[in-house]
Amino acid sequence: MDSDVARTSSVRTAALAGGFVAVLVFVAVAVAGYGLVSGPRRYAEAGNPYPGAFVSAAEPAGYFIASLLGALCLGALLLVVVTARPESDGLIDGPAFRIHLVAERVSLAWVLAAAAMVVIQASHDTGVRAGALLSSGAVFDAIGVSEMARAWIVVAVFALPVAITLRLNTRWLGHAVLLVPTVIGVVATAVTGNAGEGPDHDYATSAAIVFAVAVAGLTGLKAVAALTRTSPNRAVQVLQVGFGALAVTYGGMLLYLLLPDWTFGSDFARLGLIAGALVTVVWLSDCWSLRRALPPFAGTAGALAMVAAVAAIAAMAGQIAPRFLAHRFTGWDVFLGYQLPRPPTVASVLTLWRFDSLLGTAGVVLALAYLAAYVRLRHNGNAWPVGRLVAWLAGCVSLVFTTSSGVRAYGSAVFSMHMAEHMILNMFIPVLLVMGGPVTLALRVLPSAGKEQPPGPREWLTWLLHSRVTAFFSNPIIAFVLFVGSPYVVYFTPVFNTLIRYHWGHEFMAVHFLIVGYLFYWAIIGIDPGPRRLPYPGRIGLLFAVMPFHAFFGIALMTMAEPVGQTFYRSLNLPWLPSIIADQHLGGGIAWSLTEVPVIIVIVALVTQWARQDRKDASRGDRHADSDYADDDLEAYNAMLRELSRMRR
Repeated sequence: MDSDVARTSSVRTAALAGGFVAVLVFVAVAVAGYGLVSGPRRYAEAGNPYPGAFVSAAEPAGYFIASLLGALCLGALLLVVVTARPESDGLIDGPAFRIHLVAERVSLAWVLAAAAMVVIQASHDTGVRAGALLSSGAVFDAIGVSEMARAWIVVAVFALPVAITLRLNTRWLGHAVLLVPTVIGVVATAVTGNAGEGPDHDYATSAAIVFAVAVAGLTGLKAVAALTRTSPNRAVQVLQVGFGALAVTYGGMLLYLLLPDWTFGSDFARLGLIAGALVTVVWLSDCWSLRRALPPFAGTAGALAMVAAVAAIAAMAGQIAPRFLAHRFTGWDVFLGYQLPRPPTVASVLTLWRFDSLLGTAGVVLALAYLAAYVRLRHNGNAWPVGRLVAWLAGCVSLVFTTSSGVRAYGSAVFSMHMAEHMILNMFIPVLLVMGGPVTLALRVLPSAGKEQPPGPREWLTWLLHSRVTAFFSNPIIAFVLFVGSPYVVYFTPVFNTLIRYHWGHEFMAVHFLIVGYLFYWAIIGIDPGPRRLPYPGRIGLLFAVMPFHAFFGIALMTMAEPVGQTFYRSLNLPWLPSIIADQHLGGGIAWSLTEVPVIIVIVALVTQWARQDRKDASRGDRHADSDYADDDLEAYNAMLRELSRMRR
């Protein structure tokens, strides 16, 4: 009987998967048909040579297929992380394993689709037929001039380890870790093209990062849940509502930036409206379902609506945004996205704000979440040190200011300001965030999952804290190597020439320096549980060991004859910056001098912790001594009683 039920379920699942694949093929053919019919007109509007019917149809269809495969991979990983009930050894359970199989198969197809798109995209951007491009041997030259083709290489590079790891690993932790390369693969193509070009592309790039992850997450969650017949729990529903809200908000922001005066007479605008309407309908339905505790809009209808939205976005990706068709580009439009006609002053740094919709929003959300947890803890009658609250909020405010004020605006154009931004993100903000003890606060506030209930955020956080990955990166020696080695790798290799050129590169550097700084100071003065820390003298020694490396880094920048990132800075050609190399020398001085301030803060915090620990140890020793003394008196009294009893006999 059980075998018959299992066989019937397997047949239904296979039929559902077959029907879903058929729909995807139909949508891909429709997208290819649109590309074929509109091809000559689209290439003429953009002023690009026509690469032939095949590339005209294959570029939007391939973009759709590869993007959808990435979304399915992301959704499957999220479903495993959120719904799995791992065994004691970390292996996922049976229902989660069915989702794992989807991720395993989809990830391999994602690699192949991304690899194929490299050539197709290079042909599309250069206007050379794909066959002629392959036979001429000029493929690598075409890829070199196509940012989108290089983005597809990044997708393939990050999707490959995901596919290999999923083939070899079925543990919960492995799926959680694989979310990182999967997100990078999803974002890689979103930050190129329209979002990374022209005026205000700093706003557009940050918005595109959030939008791409939100759309991929929402699409993947719904499609994989439908394919595997998984009934989403409340955590999945909350994720879907959150992704929907982000997609609607940041999608609207992108349309505002890319459509001049909200004109909708172009294919680009009409496709954007279709995608926006579909995502909005799905999001509103999910909000209604979550509010009324109804079955979520996560079945076939919701999945197909999001697939159609992805198809519309793919058709838009190969077109030039209407805002750029009639715009006369300047060097500032290309390299910055905004103008900097005056040199930095205290007033301009404080008043020139370009809010970072990625890191600025993250700072606001982190501050509000911490405040909510603090209020809830106090409402429950539990105490929490006000100093930790102040430290965390100060770190969040510093993050918003550093990434959204004139510090970032000038830091994207001037090396000395960039170095000041780097030092704040790497050495000052992490100190404040670590002293806030966010993990300890979360563990005290988040409820435990009850019996027979799937694991929740508290359990996920606990598993990550005790994982080998966290133990490795939070090891004091590893954290030290990352902390002192990162500046040398970033600034003294060709990596910096690429990162400084694009806004996504600035976002990447900011996130990287924040994480590396947090890991190092977590090992030194961390309040939260996690790494196996050194004794206090060892921590002080490790802290002082950092100073020569940072001093040498600053001195190296001050004594170099050739500026780093010189291609970008010379192309930008700021009229009020007389010497690029002199500005770099100033940046080296900033890197050298700003090291001392956070070190002093950390030393004070470390000595305070050491003194507090000594007092605790002394108090504990006194209690033991008092206990031993009382035991000795009691033993002497009992001995006296025994002696009196013997004498009476």
